[in-house]
Amino acid sequence: MSAASSTTSDAGRVVSGLDLDALSTYLSTHLAGGIDGEITASLISGGRSNPTYRVADGSNIWVLRRPPFGHVLPSAHDMVREFTVIDALASTSVPVPEAFLLCEDEDVLGATFYLMELIDGNSIGTPESAAALSPADRERAGLAFADVLADLHSVDPDSVGLNTFGRTNGYLERQLDRWSRQWDASRTTDRPEVAALLDKLRRAVPTTSLPGIVHGDVKLDNVLYSRSDPGKIVALLDWEMATLGDTLADVGIMLSFWDQPGAVDNPITRGLARLDGFPSRAALLERYADRRNIDLPDIDWYTVFADFKIAVILEGINARHAKGDTVGEGFDDVADMVGPLLQRALDLTRTSSVHELRR
Repeated sequence: MSAASSTTSDAGRVVSGLDLDALSTYLSTHLAGGIDGEITASLISGGRSNPTYRVADGSNIWVLRRPPFGHVLPSAHDMVREFTVIDALASTSVPVPEAFLLCEDEDVLGATFYLMELIDGNSIGTPESAAALSPADRERAGLAFADVLADLHSVDPDSVGLNTFGRTNGYLERQLDRWSRQWDASRTTDRPEVAALLDKLRRAVPTTSLPGIVHGDVKLDNVLYSRSDPGKIVALLDWEMATLGDTLADVGIMLSFWDQPGAVDNPITRGLARLDGFPSRAALLERYADRRNIDLPDIDWYTVFADFKIAVILEGINARHAKGDTVGEGFDDVADMVGPLLQRALDLTRTSSVHELRR
């Protein structure tokens, strides 16, 4: 039985891989104010990435985040990075949970973890959940998403103590190298599309003109909306890939997850943004650019790169799932998502206005 699948232990209470006795002992001495009675926990989501838990004592509720179980690729699933950025952004207009405690002692739970505030909000990250909103509310939700991303990218890293959080120079080249290595480290089958995409992307790397804080995984599934106001985002979540770099990389990710009528859907979002009312990609980009008061260059390169990056992430998740190192549900179809994303990226290169991508 893998660590990820165990639910009980002779040594103590274990919930979906989370050792509650070890956690209680640590929090009682390291969390400000200690804990009030016995710790309980439940898995919020094994996610397709980091296991996330609802943790409570007699009077408090928190969210605990930790890296996946089993083999984790170098530099991926960085809890220190995630904790650092949400703690820094607390003083800005970007809505983030309060960060309470970071534990880098891997002897406690087997990995670095942190505690943050549990935000009460509404998730519309699936077609089923978004369908509960009216078309007018879906439009407001989409525009709010563009606004929050623009607000993040407008934050001066120096002003929030993130000036050493990453390097903007050479960011895109390093990203290509990183995700190429990640593919090599986690691939479960050979796919010639990967080499073809990397060749095209490397020939056409744009010059970074809009540096700033990059989230790295911006999609509707990673935001929570006010339950009373679908036009207000109360939390932007999942900062494990955040760094300093080219902010247009986030715009590419946003578009990769923003499905459009007549186009191939991202297999993760399953046509989510095609629901009536959600802004078009063009409207989303216009809102974002107006909010930042910028002129956007051609973003095809960033969209192609986003599809490639997401495909590599999914391949890594598939590899962990095949080894039994995932918790929760929603993994059985991951392997089938990789090929369509790679093909969609190649298809865009063939019709792109960026000459180097078409070659």
